[in-house]
Amino acid sequence: MEHLPDEDLVAAYIDHGDERAFRTLVERHQERIFGYLVGMIRDREVASDLFQETFLRAIAAMQKRRGSYEKQGRWLGWVMRIARNAALDHIRSRKKWQDVDSGDDEGTSFFDRLPAEGPDAVETLDLAGRVEELRAAIELLPPEQREVVLLRHESELTFREIAEITDVSINTALGRMRYALINLRKTLIPDAARNT
Repeated sequence: MEHLPDEDLVAAYIDHGDERAFRTLVERHQERIFGYLVGMIRDREVASDLFQETFLRAIAAMQKRRGSYEKQGRWLGWVMRIARNAALDHIRSRKKWQDVDSGDDEGTSFFDRLPAEGPDAVETLDLAGRVEELRAAIELLPPEQREVVLLRHESELTFREIAEITDVSINTALGRMRYALINLRKTLIPDAARNT
């Protein structure tokens, strides 16, 4: 099953109720989806709840056969839209974008997968410090910019998929990424702020 494309797994689940196919889909994409939710919510426990809610919503829609899922298209993009809606519902319930400090972040994310190879411990510590600086800088971005960065780098979605999920034009998604990169550069390279 692991070698089948997403659409074949989706068809096996929808048409035949094959639970192994659905489990394979979840296992294949869980890191991207969970990483996105943690980046948006910044609370691992809440992100875990939203992750489960995302898949409950996906199951319900897929079992309806008339649900929001159409067999053509990319399944990951469709599930990411559900995850985004779950995150936004949670955020709206709190009445604003709220930055939650969850303390130590034990999960694997895009930042945790950065290569940490270095010839000595000093360089390794320096890299770890830069990763933390990058995380902190991303957290300072406006919500729309932070979301595009997370969708692009945590979930590895294309800008077309990001535009569809966030219900904006591709140019708007690209613009948000551009401004996010400018803001990250200003935060991470203070001299860059003076030169722009």
